[in-house]
Amino acid sequence: MPGGEFTPIERSLLKNVLSLRELRVNDVMVPRADIVAVQASATLASVLHLFRTAGHSRIPVYGENLDEPLGMVHIRDFVDYIAARAETAGRERLRRNVGRGRGDAPVEVQAQAVRLGVDLEAPLSRASILRPVLFVPPSMPAMDLLVKMQTTRTHMALVIDEYGGTDGLVSMEDIVEMIVGDIEDEHDDEEASQIVADGDERWIIDARASLEDVSEALGVELADADIAEEVDTLGGLIVTLAGRVPVRGELVPGPEGLEFEILDADPRRLKKIRIHKVRTEPALVRRAARRAEGGAEEAPAPVTEDNVTAARDALEHQKPGAAA
Repeated sequence: MPGGEFTPIERSLLKNVLSLRELRVNDVMVPRADIVAVQASATLASVLHLFRTAGHSRIPVYGENLDEPLGMVHIRDFVDYIAARAETAGRERLRRNVGRGRGDAPVEVQAQAVRLGVDLEAPLSRASILRPVLFVPPSMPAMDLLVKMQTTRTHMALVIDEYGGTDGLVSMEDIVEMIVGDIEDEHDDEEASQIVADGDERWIIDARASLEDVSEALGVELADADIAEEVDTLGGLIVTLAGRVPVRGELVPGPEGLEFEILDADPRRLKKIRIHKVRTEPALVRRAARRAEGGAEEAPAPVTEDNVTAARDALEHQKPGAAA
């Protein structure tokens, strides 16, 4: 820090650290719908497959549903359990086939013993390798949770709502990333962009994209709209506008002359959205507005009553609150 001045990176980190005091758990948590978890009755084979596909080192474990959390399984504990069972069973097999475990068995025999030593159809609950997780309210300050994770050496917390249901999940990495940005290791695949241009004034957007990012990409302000005060994502905004979860193929009119086309959704949430900017004819809008105010037009043009009404509606839709 020559001359007592902070570098741009240092200023960014310092700003993030200071802003962390204002963040709550619900600002950093993974929502319930995106939680990757496993049932305690699942087989070891299915848990192994989930670790391979999810790319997480810790996975929550539940009983009947996510509202009955039992703890978490760590990939290190899981691998240790598999390896220990394989080693024990392999020694027994070698002892029976070679005699007294002298260790002079061929490599092929040892490999076969290891392969046959683990019952992957056994349930996870029988392994007894679950670790506890923290349970925190969504209003808890993120900084307090980080300190609690450090003191308890527990890097995963489940966010519980006022009724005792699971609302989301927070890991220590989620909180640290609020300071230093995304942390990716050798096994993290590069995520596809959540906002992709799809021709002239059209975009295909992940419903989980933040309103701030969408506003910046589209050049319109969505995050400051009155209706967006209680939502953070594009999907949340559309559900609020529609008053329900729209179905695939449905068109939902939006603010600032936008139209939302639902490309992918299920009964619980939206997944993929195409946004169109509704085109209006500026001259027609101006003529219709002047006629409605009783003014004269600059040039005569055949404007029907239907055209005037449509133009006035387009004007009000594009600029909410403006006088028609």
